[in-house]
Amino acid sequence: MNNYKELRVWQSSVDFAVDIYKSTENLPADERFGLTSQIRRSVVSISSNIAEGAGRNTSGEFNQFLGIAYGSSCELETQLIIANRLQFLNNESFGQLELEIDKIQKMIYNLKKSINR
Repeated sequence: MNNYKELRVWQSSVDFAVDIYKSTENLPADERFGLTSQIRRSVVSISSNIAEGAGRNTSGEFNQFLGIAYGSSCELETQLIIANRLQFLNNESFGQLELEIDKIQKMIYNLKKSINR
């Protein structure tokens, strides 16, 4: 349906996934299979669902997958809040990541809105 690689929201979410992977490199080793894994799965889910939805046959299906991507971004934001409160992420890093999540959420919302027209 859409060439997902041309979507700014997909490009931004892939770049964000790289940022998240780098930001979680120094989380405690005992969190490797816990919070670190959850954070990484959530961020990968955002761009993956955008891509999968773009490859579907109808705009309704695309819209549904954008909703899943948005949900994953909310899940990720919650996990980052927890990591920050546990002092695994400092306030500066957390603030930068939160701004990027907000940007991506707005892009997903606006794309959903344009599809629904």
